[in-house]
Amino acid sequence: MRVVLVDSGGANIGSVRYALQRLGVDAELSGDGDAIRRADRVILPGVGAAAAAMRRLHELDLVATLRALDRPLLGICLGMQLLYSASEEGDVDCLGLLPGRVRRMRALPGARIPHMGWNRLRKHGEPLLLDGINDGAQAYFVHGYAAAVDDATIASCEHGGSFAAVVQEGHIAGAQFHPERSGPVGLRLLANFLGVG
Repeated sequence: MRVVLVDSGGANIGSVRYALQRLGVDAELSGDGDAIRRADRVILPGVGAAAAAMRRLHELDLVATLRALDRPLLGICLGMQLLYSASEEGDVDCLGLLPGRVRRMRALPGARIPHMGWNRLRKHGEPLLLDGINDGAQAYFVHGYAAAVDDATIASCEHGGSFAAVVQEGHIAGAQFHPERSGPVGLRLLANFLGVG
């Protein structure tokens, strides 16, 4: 299986690559459209700000490639947010693969922003991407923006309100949490996406 990690400039690329190696997959890091189109699975990692990440994808001429991709695509953290139509962070248009606008999370008593640390997932149904992951399983989050719970949400989380933690619509999927930092839960999600679990 050919797995490509999009060279989006995110600080989590190395740790995602290492997590994939633990699953026996040596992913190629690439910013080349042809390499991405040839992949069996594509992962879009991301840490940082939406505007800067979209600017990098435009510089690499990857926006049209990712929009037209017919292979399974998994966005991680900021990478998941980039799948949506737009983000309030920098008021930027994103890839538009999922409808909706990513919004700043609300700080409330007991819910600081950014949301950092372990939190429980609430599953919506029994999607294959979450096979083997129990309702209430914990995952590790670091983010201050989030997508609303909608029809694409297959797991949500609570922190100052409910937000989409894992989404999937057809071949497009995203995890707001960091699978590479979420122990067995994260490895299971990656394995399910790759079809090796």
